[in-house]
Amino acid sequence: MPAALIFGYGLIGGAFAERLRQEGYDIIATAREVEKRDALKDAGIDAFDPADAVALARAFGAASVVLITPAPTDEGCPAFERISSCLSASCGTRKWIGYLSTTGVYGDRGGGWVFEDQPPAPQSREAHRRMVAERQWQSLAGHDVAVFRLPGLYGLGRSVIEKLRDGTARRIHKPDQVFSRLYDTDAAEALWLSVQNPRAGAVYNLCDDEPAPADFVVEYAAQTYGFALPPVIQFDDPALSQAARRFYAENKRVSNARAKAELGWRPQFPTYREGLADIWRRMQD
Repeated sequence: MPAALIFGYGLIGGAFAERLRQEGYDIIATAREVEKRDALKDAGIDAFDPADAVALARAFGAASVVLITPAPTDEGCPAFERISSCLSASCGTRKWIGYLSTTGVYGDRGGGWVFEDQPPAPQSREAHRRMVAERQWQSLAGHDVAVFRLPGLYGLGRSVIEKLRDGTARRIHKPDQVFSRLYDTDAAEALWLSVQNPRAGAVYNLCDDEPAPADFVVEYAAQTYGFALPPVIQFDDPALSQAARRFYAENKRVSNARAKAELGWRPQFPTYREGLADIWRRMQD
């Protein structure tokens, strides 16, 4: 059976693993915590500590598909440093390698549309780190490396509905501010289509079809699913964290046209409305 290595088994790593299992792939994954490794093994996934160089070399050699998800440091992607030592041993085996980046690399565009052929203009430290990591992976020769720039991600267990239910949702308002989002399984489907249609050096924006203000989404979810509406918080409220201030300092609409044209991808949940409806249905089940 073909094998896939998920380096960092989080929201998108898990969704991609499930999509690959539907196609008959064995899944190998990294997890730092013993408890998470045990849980993955109970689910039939071969899990190991990413610091285990022997296990990593074995997993990388066995896999034809590799997904990289960890957040980078100032030095770049931590997975790149660890996997680089495995490359010489497997240089004869061409692999699909997907690196998950962020649409934050585009910086602020004043609400305008951004496309993959526009030069990045990262503003935050986190976005600058992502650019370093993107360049590391794009420097690899002999493999089909693709970079995927992702917006705000959501799915079952990680949505505004759960936040409204547990009382942690915030309705932050900034005039004319919009954000793009993406349902986890839609991201997984795009990754799978890239595996089937590899292109070395590819860069794809993955997002839904309707950028929307964050507070609109909170209001819609509260009104549609019967939750109390949180009070409005202005974006310049001094109580907001520095991370929130950086988040609201950027305003852009992200185009997914390239992924649609090249991969034939169409999000199953083209707006937050369809995505939240699916989450609500699954919560009732």
